Amino acid sequence: MSDKTPVLELRKVDKSFGPIDVLHEISLKVHAGEVLCLLGDNGAGKSTLIRTLAGVHVPTRGQILMDGQEVVFGKPKDAADRGIATVHQFGGTFPLMSIGRSFFVGVEPTKGWGPFKVFDRETANAIAVKAVQSFGITRIDDGDRLVGGLSGGERQSLAIARAVHFGAKVLILDEPTAALGVKQAAHVLRIVNEAKRRGLAVIFITHQVMHAMAVGDHFAVLIRGAIAADFRKGEKTREEITDLMAGGETMADLETTIEGYMDTHQGHPPPSPAP
Repeated sequence: MSDKTPVLELRKVDKSFGPIDVLHEISLKVHAGEVLCLLGDNGAGKSTLIRTLAGVHVPTRGQILMDGQEVVFGKPKDAADRGIATVHQFGGTFPLMSIGRSFFVGVEPTKGWGPFKVFDRETANAIAVKAVQSFGITRIDDGDRLVGGLSGGERQSLAIARAVHFGAKVLILDEPTAALGVKQAAHVLRIVNEAKRRGLAVIFITHQVMHAMAVGDHFAVLIRGAIAADFRKGEKTREEITDLMAGGETMADLETTIEGYMDTHQGHPPPSPAP
């Protein structure tokens, strides 16, 4: 694999739900050690794109490639097995779990033998605390502490540290600073830069231009499910980016219609009509 081969690439990806076209010829690339900022106002189609990358939706048309090879994600586990980790707005953590338990949920370390195996709390706590502190979150020093007692920024940090620990190659961050104050948001942005420094390919989804400009290397503006602009750091000003984002109509009504389809079909959208 060439150093210039993207870790993740989309080639003319479309996504339709029955007669409803949501994504239109999305072509994007993200390399190792790079932050791709995907910008768009509420309802621009970002959520559908995230779900497609994470294996929740299969593209109607187009290709997804990893390290230059085409891949097909039939379910989220397929994407996770290839190293794609998605961290949602509130970190995807469990408020009533301890930090150590939340860090290893689903892959808990155990001790003992056979039917006498039990969760190895000490090992889990030590690994979780060390992983989080390696990102500079020194305030977390007790793995028994409940996740619900962490700040929003600390929850994001915990989720990102977990993804890195389990071998993520592509880190998708869905509005990680949207509900945070200035100090917490700055904390998360430092974590994003650290993930980039460690060689991860980061897709940072946001509608906050200033946060994107603080960490981004490559930018794409999504409007009405299509890429309206694709540019590198320094090629556009904050005002130009904001104007681009404001140029699209909202897809809120469209997404509401899609949710109706999903509910009607018990989570499975109807297939596109045959050509």
